[in-house]
Amino acid sequence: MADVARREQMFPRLTAAQVGRLAKVGHRRPAAAGEIIFEQGESTPGFFVILSGALEIVQPVDGRELPITVHSAGEFTGEVNMLSGRRALVRGRMREAGDLLAVTTEALRTLVQNDSELSEILLRAFILRRVALIASTPGDTVLIGSSHSAGTLRLRDFLTRNGHPHAYLDVDKDESVQALLDRFHIRVEDVPVIICRYDRVLKNPSNSEVADCLGLSASLDPAAIRDLLVIGAGPAGLAAAVYGASEGLDVLVLESSAPGGQAGASSKIENYLGFPTGISGQALAGRAFMQAQKFGAVVAIARSAAKLVCRQRPYTVELSSGESIKARSIVIATGAEYRKLPLADLARFEGLGVYYCATHVEAQVCEGEEVMIVGGGNSAGQAAVFLSGHARHVHMLVRGPGLSETMSKYLIRRIEESANITLRTRTQVQALEGGEHLERVRLREATKDQDEVLAVRHLFAMTGATPNSGWLGDCIALDNKGFVKTGLDLSAAELAAARWPLARAPHLLETSMPALFAVGDVRAGSVKRVASAVGEGSICVQLVHRALAE
Repeated sequence: MADVARREQMFPRLTAAQVGRLAKVGHRRPAAAGEIIFEQGESTPGFFVILSGALEIVQPVDGRELPITVHSAGEFTGEVNMLSGRRALVRGRMREAGDLLAVTTEALRTLVQNDSELSEILLRAFILRRVALIASTPGDTVLIGSSHSAGTLRLRDFLTRNGHPHAYLDVDKDESVQALLDRFHIRVEDVPVIICRYDRVLKNPSNSEVADCLGLSASLDPAAIRDLLVIGAGPAGLAAAVYGASEGLDVLVLESSAPGGQAGASSKIENYLGFPTGISGQALAGRAFMQAQKFGAVVAIARSAAKLVCRQRPYTVELSSGESIKARSIVIATGAEYRKLPLADLARFEGLGVYYCATHVEAQVCEGEEVMIVGGGNSAGQAAVFLSGHARHVHMLVRGPGLSETMSKYLIRRIEESANITLRTRTQVQALEGGEHLERVRLREATKDQDEVLAVRHLFAMTGATPNSGWLGDCIALDNKGFVKTGLDLSAAELAAARWPLARAPHLLETSMPALFAVGDVRAGSVKRVASAVGEGSICVQLVHRALAE
């Protein structure tokens, strides 16, 4: 019964009244049997309601088709890509001749903003369909990689966190991979390799190259002047995007990797209001990402801010890709990253035994092995609990005497109750050892004068926070650790140095430049919690309105 109910939600049949409301923003068109209505890889294919006849949905995979479903009268096409403007992952073809109601993406977005009943039906179906695609189909992408390649882990994380269905083939484990390599004239030393839409081969590509090939990122108009530019799609940035777009602002969001930021890599967040059983960071980010797009925010993935030009309005942000964006107001939500351990061989083992997040991808890599987590905050605690279900044993290292001052009590209790988690207090990593991959970790406990060496091949560094603020240059005031100062934290001297031009003082979340705001982990004095970040992003939009009205 549960499967039946889920299918009804995934492929609901609209009532005559609901179809009638859609008909007001669409147009009727005939379709012949066998006609391709939209093709895999096509951008913004449109939204179709089947009025008569039948439309089959299939997924082309390497010269064959995987059947997904057949839509009949009253059913509709589309999934998450419908609102994001990304390329179609499937092919739609008429099985039986009939009539279709065609609705453009722009008209559909307007409808879901104004019609709460249809909005709930469509958004729920779109999300469930994407989840099913990820779970049961290989998508239009193949990643060929190796456990001896740091780039492989990067690309697996990128595709997974962006919710793009793909097949993964490991050259070290899958004997059939060699035939695929030969077919595309790929050498083993070329991995990781992305076969994009089954016709384009990318050898060790950047995240930006993959995003462009798969159509994950919105195209940017350099001549446009946005009302609000949000830099960073973590919880704070996504909240600003949702509230800004829902209140009528023209919003563009830039994200260097994937929606969710550091929180998006969390296996489960259990202390976020409204989710008593917890929610994964990726699921929370995915919902917020779609919500922002529902209200019309444009999100550009794999686009990194490289420089802020702040001495003239509108402000200009130069991107690492060479593009530039102009905006009347900016919300800086670039977050922070874990501080790198001061170890000689750290860079050599990053992605090859040293990791900075613990998602399902990393859990698969270290399945059944011993792992080590360095850090005593909530993120480290969540990682320890999550990995204890996959690893043989989890060693948790903290410099202090315990966890009570840095971690939530519910996580401490779970760590204490877990038979395969060992907490090592007053202990630090002295060195990393190994060949092509991390093999051993050398430790030193403060009360001992001799190192201990553990045969650990997987270390998760989750300690401290370094703000992603280097791209700001000398435009705005930062504290001595590089976090952005805002509001009352700004001194008269700092405002004078920044040539603050207004009679009023900076707003609560405003920086030392007017209409430039900072929210979330990148902001000095912020509370490093998801709920706090969402609150700051939401509040900030009201201040943006005030600044734009000046």
